[in-house]
Amino acid sequence: MSIRLSVFIATSLDGFIARKNGELDWLDAANAIVPEGEDCGYRAFMESIDRLIMGRKTYEKVLSFDEWSYGNKPVIVLSRNKIEIPDRLAETVFHSSESPRDLRDRLSKEGAKRLYIDGGMTIQRFLNEGLIDDLTITIIPILLGSGIPLFSNLNKDISLNHIATKTYDFGFIQLTYEVVNNAKDHQLLEANVTDI
Repeated sequence: MSIRLSVFIATSLDGFIARKNGELDWLDAANAIVPEGEDCGYRAFMESIDRLIMGRKTYEKVLSFDEWSYGNKPVIVLSRNKIEIPDRLAETVFHSSESPRDLRDRLSKEGAKRLYIDGGMTIQRFLNEGLIDDLTITIIPILLGSGIPLFSNLNKDISLNHIATKTYDFGFIQLTYEVVNNAKDHQLLEANVTDI
């Protein structure tokens, strides 16, 4: 399968993606110091993806912003419950209650090459199923002390290969990792042993 599943997200230095109540005021304040025209690679990343997958809470948060951030990029909202989709987004936002693996397989069959996985619980679900291929995490220089963590409830250790580190003069640090997928490696090993 040639499809890639990628994470591109910001966290506080202590690993939180939002306050406990979901607020992102700290991130808004940090973005205010970013020089005009700098987007830390976000635009190029968005151009590289076919579809964006997020959970209901992330969708509802993004929907509360003044502008829809994703243009005409298809967005799939994972939720067991029905979601409200405004008429203006009816052509680009879709609901799914599929498992991460079933959704990945369906989108791959439809020709998708790269998926953007967003939202804490959604990222954790995909990680737990061994489906994430790479993570780009931008660390914002702030300690929140508590909040919604990027990584929790993982059912096993997940090994990473460091790909790149980029530092910005305004204090952000961006880390890129490739996930070492032991399940894939194990399958390849089995296939090679069978061929001998």
